Amino acid sequence: MLGKVRPTRKTLRRAYQVLVALSVLALAPMTWAWLGSSEHRVVAGGGGWLGRVPATQAALVLGAGLYGTQPTAMLARRLDIAAELYRAGKVRALLLSGDNSRKDYDEPTAMRDYLRGKGVPDAVMVLDYAGFDTWDSCVRARKVFGAERVTVVTQEFHLPRAVTLCRTAGLAAFGVGDDSTRQFASTTYVYAARELFATAKAFADAMVLHSDPVYPGPREVSLTNILAQPGAPGA
Repeated sequence: MLGKVRPTRKTLRRAYQVLVALSVLALAPMTWAWLGSSEHRVVAGGGGWLGRVPATQAALVLGAGLYGTQPTAMLARRLDIAAELYRAGKVRALLLSGDNSRKDYDEPTAMRDYLRGKGVPDAVMVLDYAGFDTWDSCVRARKVFGAERVTVVTQEFHLPRAVTLCRTAGLAAFGVGDDSTRQFASTTYVYAARELFATAKAFADAMVLHSDPVYPGPREVSLTNILAQPGAPGA
């Protein structure tokens, strides 16, 4: 009976090196996102957080799903933060970026309607119906809507990727995140785990492929017109 063939030290060493290399490759996009955003983000809530947010042209609110025609709880929280930034004079406009890829699913309109109910005037809201993912939203904010300085509003677990993507897209971006673990702990942990894969895709789109948005144009002037108005909040 033949004995078991044991791997040589050289084979084990090479296998270990491959595993280390794969681990580094897997973590590199997360490192890129964290380092690229580390000085440009804050978590909403707690004392003094608004004071740490610089004044920018617009809050870029990223879509986060609907229940029927209503924003999900996480999206509603993003919208609440955006309304707070507007009332505090931290932003002059709200750029609502979401998915409207089919007639029965319209995130931007649901976001606008929610903010209407919070007293935010239509005159300061701009709807981006082709924000199909974070990279598309960031690129379109810069190239389609002409934004230069934005405050990205999302959840804390998504904030490093969102801010870094927007800065990579050419925006002077700061980010405000909701600590969703307070209300949605289990859901947050699931989404946070998915960030490993989402950030890898984001790194590929932004740094390797330089991907265009699904809809790269035409140019919109609605945000430019809002910012041209004298005496707007955040001026």
